[in-house]
Amino acid sequence: MSAEEPRRIRDALEADLPTIVAIYNASIPGRMATADVDAVSVETRLDWFRAHTPARRPVWVAERDDQVVGWLSVQSFYGRPAYHATAEVSVYVAPRVQGRGIGRGLLGEAVRRAPALGLRTLLGFVFAHNAPSLGLFEALGFTRWGRLPRVAELDGIERDLVIVGQRIGERTP
Repeated sequence: MSAEEPRRIRDALEADLPTIVAIYNASIPGRMATADVDAVSVETRLDWFRAHTPARRPVWVAERDDQVVGWLSVQSFYGRPAYHATAEVSVYVAPRVQGRGIGRGLLGEAVRRAPALGLRTLLGFVFAHNAPSLGLFEALGFTRWGRLPRVAELDGIERDLVIVGQRIGERTP
């Protein structure tokens, strides 16, 4: 692992939630990584956080120099029982360390640990104009499975959403 990658990836603790929220909120003004247009609060994300479980649908944090610098969540897809082996992954990295391997380390961990989580398919939902995130997913073996044209509106601009996916074990990054 290079000095630029996370030194440690671990299960998130509730005590990490303020930092997780701060990293998420830092992504909102750029209009590239989330469809939220206003900052969220720790209180509004508490139920979301508590709905995750380390054994099935974790939230992981990446640390460098004992500071949380990124996070990844694994969420159930579509909420129906037949989709139990499919999950959506979301990755967010603190602006000061973007482009330094943190997101790659987190996403790589999700691909490696997917079988232990009972997952056979991982999905990502990425705005089409977010070239860095699309590049990250594709570098780790995800392919473009679909495009939803103009489904989001950010500051008066309609944006496409790209669905990327990977069947675990069928393609190695």
